[in-house]
Amino acid sequence: MMKSLLAASILALTASGAFAENPMVGGAAMYDTKNIVENAINSADHTTLVAAVKAAGLVETLQGAGPFTVFAPTNDAFAKLPAGTVENLLKPENKDSLIKVLTCHVVGAKAMAETVQGMIQADGGKHVIETLGGCKITAENDMGTIVLTDENGGKAHVTIADVVQSNGVIHVIDAVILPKM
Repeated sequence: MMKSLLAASILALTASGAFAENPMVGGAAMYDTKNIVENAINSADHTTLVAAVKAAGLVETLQGAGPFTVFAPTNDAFAKLPAGTVENLLKPENKDSLIKVLTCHVVGAKAMAETVQGMIQADGGKHVIETLGGCKITAENDMGTIVLTDENGGKAHVTIADVVQSNGVIHVIDAVILPKM
């Protein structure tokens, strides 16, 4: 009797998501006990983002207590930018511009996808999110997918949501959010 009760409890907890694991990102396991930088370093899909965070001097910030929500562009997202853009941003003389671009991907709160979807619905279909970089991105729902529109009209889709970190959450996106410059 005790064994079956324990088994039923474990099944109930598993079904409720209490033991839900983070999705794999870039071929690597993401651990909710590691911070944003510790996990991002292991993702083969985020080497450009990690290099940019290092060049901008934001490693310590993103290893901090948070909470943070990071909309993390993939290498393919950075590759969609005009030729030479990434290389130019990584130059030491463009550090301020790089910081601006990167901090436009960070929110000073832990916002899970369900929370963002709720804000979108509560605001009549569009919710403006202010980032730590001072950018205003507009979140919308497109058939269950969160779509972010930057200040220039560029769109990024959340491709992997709710990658829980010890200091927040990452949502993987397919385009780079750009500030109005």
